[in-house]
Amino acid sequence: MTEKQTPWDSLARSVSSYFSRSGRRVATVVAIVIALLLGYHATFGANGLSAYQQKRHQHQILEQEILRLQQQNSRLQDHVQHLQSDPDAIEHEARTILRYAKPGEVIYALNDKRRSTQPNK
Repeated sequence: MTEKQTPWDSLARSVSSYFSRSGRRVATVVAIVIALLLGYHATFGANGLSAYQQKRHQHQILEQEILRLQQQNSRLQDHVQHLQSDPDAIEHEARTILRYAKPGEVIYALNDKRRSTQPNK
């Protein structure tokens, strides 16, 4: 029981085969475009690799700043404790910062500023 193929049947098969192949091609191209878009988003997106590296660098800078501030805080606490317990340190601070003097002492202050040479008018 073989049927005779008409020209319309062979034309229908060739058109169907063409669309089947072109459909696969279109699907492949669409899949590649989607993969490229996802790769771009994973690299350069809001939570991508570049944002991660930037946040990591910022984290390292903040860690260094925290360490520096902790060391400064420790130095200042030692200085405060020193001032609370050592009378010589208290006297030194009073003399240098507040410019206090003991009774009978005379303090001579010398200006370190150089006079600017101004031409005579």
